[in-house]
Amino acid sequence: MLASRALSLIGKRAISTSVCLRAHGSVVKSEDYAFPTYADRRDYPLPDVAHVTMLSASQKALKEKEKADWSSLSRDEKVQLYRIQFNESFAEMNRGTNEWKTVVGMAMFFIGFTALVLIWEKSYVYGPIPHTFDRDWVAMQTKRMLDMKANPIQGFSAKWDYDKNEWKK
Repeated sequence: MLASRALSLIGKRAISTSVCLRAHGSVVKSEDYAFPTYADRRDYPLPDVAHVTMLSASQKALKEKEKADWSSLSRDEKVQLYRIQFNESFAEMNRGTNEWKTVVGMAMFFIGFTALVLIWEKSYVYGPIPHTFDRDWVAMQTKRMLDMKANPIQGFSAKWDYDKNEWKK
C-alpha cells in the first residue's frame, strides 16, 4: 500500500514537472533553451535570430522594400532595417558604462565600514597592551636569557659574544 502510494506520487511528480513547473501555486511554463535566442555580444557579432521577431505592418513593408535595390532606401530606412536585425551597434556595445563607479563606491563603503569596526574593536574589545611588550621588559628578558645561556649552540645565546658583551657580527 505504501509502495504503491509512493510510486503514484513519484509518477504524478514526474508528469507535472515534464509539462510545466509549479511555483507559488500558479503554473509557470518552462523556458525552452533548445531554440536560438538573440544576444548582443562583441565576440559573437551575428546572432542566430533577428532582434525583432514579430514585425509590424510598416516593418513588413520595409522588409519587402529591402528586397529591391538598396540605393532606393533612405538612410533612416537603412537604420530601421538595422534595428530590426540588431538591438545595438558595435559602438553602442563598446560604449562605457558607469557600473565601475558603483563597484568602486561599494568597495570603498565596505573598506570604510571595516575600518570603523577595527577602530571600535581597538577601543572597546581589546584591552591595554601587555607590559611584556614594553622595551624595558624585553631588554630585561633578553638579558635574563643571555645570563641563562639559553640555546647556546644554534639559538639565542650562540649569537652573543660573552667576552665583549655585544652581539656577534
